Amino acid sequence: MGSESSWTEYGAISKKFRCDKLVDLCVEKIGVQTGPFGSQLHQKDYVEIGTPIITVEHLGENRIEHSNTPYVSDEDRQRLAKYILKEGDIVFSRVGSVDRRAIVRKQENGWLFSGRCLRVRVDNKKIDSRYLSYFFGHEGFKNHIRSIAVGATMPSINTKILSEICVYYPEQQEQKAIAHVLGALDDRIELNRRMNETLEGMAQALFKSWFVDFDPVIDNGLASGKEIPAELSDRAAARAALGDKRKPLPAEIRTLFPDEFTDSTELGWIPKGWEEKQIGNLLELAYGKSLPAKNRESGPYPVYGSGGITGFHNNSIVEGPGIIVGRKGTIGSVYWEPADFFPIDTVFYVKPKLDLPLYWIYQNLKYMDIASLGADSAVPGVNRNAVYFKKWVLPDSLVLEKYWSQLSASIDKRQSLYRQNKTLAKLRDTLLPKLLSGEIRIPEAEKMVEELAL
Repeated sequence: MGSESSWTEYGAISKKFRCDKLVDLCVEKIGVQTGPFGSQLHQKDYVEIGTPIITVEHLGENRIEHSNTPYVSDEDRQRLAKYILKEGDIVFSRVGSVDRRAIVRKQENGWLFSGRCLRVRVDNKKIDSRYLSYFFGHEGFKNHIRSIAVGATMPSINTKILSEICVYYPEQQEQKAIAHVLGALDDRIELNRRMNETLEGMAQALFKSWFVDFDPVIDNGLASGKEIPAELSDRAAARAALGDKRKPLPAEIRTLFPDEFTDSTELGWIPKGWEEKQIGNLLELAYGKSLPAKNRESGPYPVYGSGGITGFHNNSIVEGPGIIVGRKGTIGSVYWEPADFFPIDTVFYVKPKLDLPLYWIYQNLKYMDIASLGADSAVPGVNRNAVYFKKWVLPDSLVLEKYWSQLSASIDKRQSLYRQNKTLAKLRDTLLPKLLSGEIRIPEAEKMVEELAL
């Protein structure tokens, strides 16, 4: 530890930094607030269109995730007005992974937060909320908040615990500079994530066209004059209506597909010559392993629950890329993980039995209504035997080979972006404690970010 820093409950912190309790840096009375109690908001209150409400599952890496958010009506929004979020608020997980937090950005202004969360609203004249959100990401702080959480089986924090924590901070200009440096890395991470979303959307479109809508088979049937089954006539008419805009596949791909269909009792009309296979003959849904939050040690490996990534650990049990399926909780959820990971006991992970493109298996699972295949027990969950008895259409092996060749460049690009993000996140998490301890100065950090990321 250098002479410019002191040892604190979070590790080395610059001697130039001030220290105050969080409550003294927040707006009065509502600075640290719990979300609505269960009696105030029930799942039956959720609607299709309205104001999004975020819960623990939506707390990403200092960002609010926008996928699968429930909504409440305008009437409930007014009733729950004290739980409306403002840009700059910081939302914490109240139970479970109590070190998870995310800052509210402009896009989430006016959203609500659930009872499983705590909201922090600072006095901007005293501290910069972006700086504070990064301070909360300091590994020393996260270890500390986990250590003071209450509850043996399910760690939790409350307004008193969070209000009393110590916050170390420099003067405002330096706060903003630190937030800017780390924010530049996060912005690049977010850009890469959106690029990955676009690439996945393109991959989903290809899968749907070839293996759900059977467009190449319909196109071949239209070209050869073969009769299209009545049940597929609407799709055939839509393809025919495209005229010159309907771009045919290259001949070497098009000829791999048949030009007619055969009737399947269970699956309806499927391409002639393709097989029906029970899912249990294609893959195993293996059980994840218990990993209580109190036993997790910070590391590079994502920990997957049924709601997605719930944190990180210093060990993995599955080699990536891999597929995770929600078993209990958010049942039927399906996730693709490019690298090694740790699936907990609320999920399955996929172990293929045949040499099939793993991404083809992933897309098939995404199209299934897995949530409807529940287990007969008091706790809702997925019955994997019910999944195994369902059938998929197994294409000709040459079609699958061509599918993978079409997709592999996109997958490689996504893997590259994923690795970039891991590197950027590592730099961010390395810079943060060094900036807080005074080991490096803002200009040094800016140069490192510029050389690596920008």
